[in-house]
Amino acid sequence: MTQFDTPEYLAKVDAWWRAANYISVAQMYLKDNPLLRRPVQKEDVKLHPIGHWGTIAGQNFIYAHLNRAINKYDLDMFYIEGPGHGGQVMVSNSYLDGSYTELYPNITQDEAGFKQLCKIFSFPGGIASHAAPETPGSIHEGGELGYSLSHATGAILDNPNVIAAAVIGDGEAETGPLAAGWFSNTFINPVNDGAVLPILYLNGGKIHNPTILARRTDEELTQFFNGLGWDPIFVEGTDPEKVHPLMAEKLDEAIEKIQAIQKEARAKKAEEATMPHWPVLVVRTPKGWTGPKEWNSEPIEGGFRAHQVPIPVSGESMEHIDALLDWLKSYRPEELFDENGKLVEEIAAISPKGDRRMSMNPITNAGVVKPMEITDWTKHAVDTSTPGAIQKQDMIEFGKFAADLVKANPENFRIFGPDETKSNRLNEVFKATNRQWVGRRDESYDEWISPVGRVIDSQLSEHQAEGFLEGYVLTGRHGFFASYESFLRVVDSMITQHFKWLRKSKTHAPWRKNYPSLNLIATSTVFQQDHNGYTHQDPGLLT
Repeated sequence: MTQFDTPEYLAKVDAWWRAANYISVAQMYLKDNPLLRRPVQKEDVKLHPIGHWGTIAGQNFIYAHLNRAINKYDLDMFYIEGPGHGGQVMVSNSYLDGSYTELYPNITQDEAGFKQLCKIFSFPGGIASHAAPETPGSIHEGGELGYSLSHATGAILDNPNVIAAAVIGDGEAETGPLAAGWFSNTFINPVNDGAVLPILYLNGGKIHNPTILARRTDEELTQFFNGLGWDPIFVEGTDPEKVHPLMAEKLDEAIEKIQAIQKEARAKKAEEATMPHWPVLVVRTPKGWTGPKEWNSEPIEGGFRAHQVPIPVSGESMEHIDALLDWLKSYRPEELFDENGKLVEEIAAISPKGDRRMSMNPITNAGVVKPMEITDWTKHAVDTSTPGAIQKQDMIEFGKFAADLVKANPENFRIFGPDETKSNRLNEVFKATNRQWVGRRDESYDEWISPVGRVIDSQLSEHQAEGFLEGYVLTGRHGFFASYESFLRVVDSMITQHFKWLRKSKTHAPWRKNYPSLNLIATSTVFQQDHNGYTHQDPGLLT
């Protein structure tokens, strides 16, 4: 047993969790008097509390235990918040570990700074109720669901020491892009790449419905994940006193499995790698955990009614203020914050330090950008001075240039696509590299497939290809995604969301570094293709 496994240490993890929960609830409801050190007045409460409570306590629980694992194993880990609206989680934990104040000096670690943090949450001119560019530690905006696994995978490609802890929400788990994301394990080489630790957070409810996977038994989920090539590990409970040691045990099991996989794989060459059964953590805790059990004779905790603001208290209606105060005081804030309003030192001491904090991991701020070497494109230029004298195809010629880029940038440049690299006439690329694929291979039939390669195009999913590229460039590397123009429309909203991320990073997060560009190649543009028909025409992306 190490110091991180003792009841005394887990008591500190519990205290951190309660502090994060307290801050998260206060952010929803309060705009003043955040530590309740005087009687609460209507002026202290937001007129229209807006936010989402349901996933908060469960995610704070996961975050606190990931911090413990980082300390125990000295992990290079970061957090992806898949659930759509859990913005308090990354903000609250960043505030507790000090990074929020480092990046936003006006949000001080005292009562005045806490008040300001509460005021700006989900408030005009403030911060969003989901992870956003201005959120420390984030590369993933959960508001558009489905891409947590693909972003996580793109981030760990060519980052062999990194673990992406990808928390997947109940609702997100039901989307098409997330379903495609489970196939990411086909493309992760355990020698050259890092690891994704999916954490399927089954809390039982969406906005107004139960969730599909939460109603599946552990046996059914085991069959599901085993069939997809994952190794499920289960954590379940409602009593924190019992779930804390269970979570510590099972998270340790997952981390040690990842390390064992990597150790065995790295004793051989990357070209010899095969697809391991990476662990996936399945965490069943109630939606709205530690919040109101019921309201108006209807259950709250454990289902969809916990999703948003669970009890009706506002600056306009203080009738039920006692219920809010009971909820806040259940976290025992007097044990958590000192006389100045700062997290007490004994609890703060368990935070990972420096860049080991998930909120400050360099990978979440464009990584360590290695400039791309641009080779001489002019040697592939076509002399068009005499119209019609030379017959060449643009993509074939570009493929020669792309092959040069692959050779010049062997560790920080990748090509992504949905099974169309050859169809898009980029054949010349395969003179320089193979497709990366660590699944089973048929050497007598497969073409350009190997455990090591700079092209990932062997999954017929635009969502996956776009997500991989976004995760790759958001963490400081370079690449492009090529697809028929009509099918790039499948990821219109992802592309738009990425552009929004870039814009918000520039205007609201001055501490963020510049990102490498998101490069898209739209082929088969506009022209009618008689053999494919009307489906393959759509100039909308260019529009």
